Amino acid sequence: MTESFRRSGEYESYENPYQGAQQHASAPVNPAWPPPPAQPPVQPVTVEGSGYGGDGSGGGTALLPALPAEPAAPAPAPKKRTRGPLALLAAVAIVAAAIGGGTAYGIQELTGNDTVASSSTSTNVVPSSKKGDVATIAAAVSPSVVEISATLSNGSSTGSGVIITSDGEIVTNNHVISGASSIKVTTSSGKSYTAKVVGTDSKKDLALIKLENASGLKAATLGNSDGVQVGDTVVAIGSPEGLSGTVTSGIVSALNRDVTVATDEGQSQDQGQGGGNGQWPFSFGGQQFNGDTGSSTTTYKAIQTDASLNPGNSGGALIDAAGNIIGINSAMYSASSSSSSGSSDAGSVGLGFAIPINTVKSDLATLRSGSTN
Repeated sequence: MTESFRRSGEYESYENPYQGAQQHASAPVNPAWPPPPAQPPVQPVTVEGSGYGGDGSGGGTALLPALPAEPAAPAPAPKKRTRGPLALLAAVAIVAAAIGGGTAYGIQELTGNDTVASSSTSTNVVPSSKKGDVATIAAAVSPSVVEISATLSNGSSTGSGVIITSDGEIVTNNHVISGASSIKVTTSSGKSYTAKVVGTDSKKDLALIKLENASGLKAATLGNSDGVQVGDTVVAIGSPEGLSGTVTSGIVSALNRDVTVATDEGQSQDQGQGGGNGQWPFSFGGQQFNGDTGSSTTTYKAIQTDASLNPGNSGGALIDAAGNIIGINSAMYSASSSSSSGSSDAGSVGLGFAIPINTVKSDLATLRSGSTN
């Protein structure tokens, strides 16, 4: 009887002919069959209380097929920047908006400190609710008006001026500073400066002077004299008879008056507290006022006002109801100068003249160039 079993290790070892070859537990696949469909990958999902295990309370991991990911939405195409006429129009609109509201006048060397505050239309220097209020206008503009004292060879001349830049450019009448050996300027706050003549234009009776070592001054806003109408409310500020900061008011009584003034230096020295009758001579309507204008004269179109002007107002400000400078006061009529009795009761009789501010603005470049016409 042969043994039906052998102990471990008792079998003879033999070489497995299939070792290293792929083992299959099932029958060989018929190559004619189609391949099975691809299966989605599975993700482990923990299922609580799945019943696997002794008491059914344990947890287990079930293999569930993963859902295919949704395809990502395509990125939007980048927007092209408009470079056609629409972009050009937009750029023009922006530039126009930046420039709108006024035309800057007299920019010297394109620096901020000496840019004249100017408007091609009327602006509101004072609040709209206070338009025409003399007290409000005076408070707003008085810091921009100065008293000018010029030392002459035979005396002195007193007049006024208007600050047009924060670093001390001042517009005044040529006859106020003509022939001066020195010029002293006093602001509304009482601070004094020495000034030098930059340029003069005797044909328009204008001059530009510059304060030395000045900064932070309040520049006046130059308005538009072309928009002035007869009957408009005006305020005059100046230093009549050396009384600095004097404020008077009235209306525009006429426009485009031909006023003739002297250009001769000798005549200009009669201005203010100097020699002669203390009045600036001028001619109007074929008549001489405040003395003889002499043989050397010039004529300009003036704004006529009944706001009280007296000696020393020359070079000061004529202001509209919104606080804009519309003229530089230049001539006034005094009853005493035409009186045969030589009466000394000098004073304004409601006949004053101012150089339109648009004339001043058009002359600024010439004055700044150092012209001494």
